[in-house]
Amino acid sequence: MKMDCFVASLLAMTASRAKEAMMRGLIMAALAGATSLFAANTRAADAKPADHKPTIAVFTKNLTNPAYQAFRIAADRIAGATGVKIVHFVPKQPDNVDEQIAMVDQVLHDKPDAVIFIPVDDVAMVPSVKKLNEAKIPVVLVSNPLPGNFVTYVGADDFEIGYREARYLFENLGGKGKIVVIEGTPAAPTNRERVRGYQRAFAEYPGIEVLGSGVGNYQQPDARSVMQQFLKEHPQIDAALSANDSMALGVLEALKEANRTATVIGINGILPAVKQIEAGAMLASVDFNMFKIGCTATRAAVRHLKGEPLPEKIMLPAEVIDKTNYKAWLVPVDQRDCPEWSEVVK
Repeated sequence: MKMDCFVASLLAMTASRAKEAMMRGLIMAALAGATSLFAANTRAADAKPADHKPTIAVFTKNLTNPAYQAFRIAADRIAGATGVKIVHFVPKQPDNVDEQIAMVDQVLHDKPDAVIFIPVDDVAMVPSVKKLNEAKIPVVLVSNPLPGNFVTYVGADDFEIGYREARYLFENLGGKGKIVVIEGTPAAPTNRERVRGYQRAFAEYPGIEVLGSGVGNYQQPDARSVMQQFLKEHPQIDAALSANDSMALGVLEALKEANRTATVIGINGILPAVKQIEAGAMLASVDFNMFKIGCTATRAAVRHLKGEPLPEKIMLPAEVIDKTNYKAWLVPVDQRDCPEWSEVVK
C-alpha cells in the first residue's frame, strides 16, 4: 500500500514537472516571438526605403557674399554626382543669428541625413549645434570652429591667410606706408584669426603706419561706407588691407568716387576681384577657396553616410592670386571642376 502511494506521488510530481517545463517552454517561445517582433518592428521603423535619396541640409551665412554662392554651387555639384539631395538654408538678412537658429529648429523637425554647417556666430550658435548633436544628426562643420561633436571640420588656416596677405602687401609697399584695415564681421572666427595674422605682420614691419581700422562686416556696401569715411579723414592712404574680396570691391568703389588711388588687397579669390587684379585695380587676393571647401565638405558628408572614414580635420592650403597667376581663377565658378578627394585628403 505504501509502495502504491509512493508510486502515485512520484507520477504526480513527474506530471507536474512536465507541465512546468511545458509552460516554461511556451513562455520562452512567446518571449522569443515578442523579441523577434520588436526587433522586426524596430528595423522596419529605422530602415530606409530602397529608393531613399539621402538629404543633406547646407547652412551658409548669407546671399550677398559670392564666396558662399560658390560654396552652394559646389555642394549642388557634388550632390548631382553622388545622388544626394541638397536643401540650402540661408538667412535673408546677412549673418542673422535669429534666422539661423530658426532654420536649425526646422532641420531638427525635418531630420535630414546630415548637415553641413557654417555658423553665423561661433558663440550664439553653440546651443543649436548641441541640439543637432542630441538629435544624432551628423554634422560637417565648415570654416568657423565652435564647440560640439562633428564628423569632420573643413576649412583653412585664417591666421596664416591674414598673415600672408598682410606680408604680401607690406612687401609690395617696400615695408613702409600709411594703411587702413577693413575688418569683417567681429563675431566671425575667420575675422578674428585674420586680424590676429595682421597683428603679427604689423610687428614685423614697423614702417607700416595703421591710420585706422573699420568694420565692413564682410559686405561690399559696408566696406564702401567705412572707406568713404577714411578718405574724408586722411589725405594720404597708401593701401587698404581688406579681410575679404567683397569688402575690397567696396573700397575700390569709394576710391573711384573720391578720385583717389590706393593699393588694395583682399581674401577669397572671387571672380569680380580676380577681374580687378587683371585690370590692375587690385594688387592681389589670397585664395580662401569656398568652392573647393564646399566640394570637400559635401564629399565628406556623403562619405560619412556611406560609412567611409574621415579625418578629424581637413585644411585646404591658401595661395596668393596676383598678376602672375590670376588667369586660373577667371573661370566662372559654375564651370569649375571639384577637386577629387585624393587631391585634398592625402
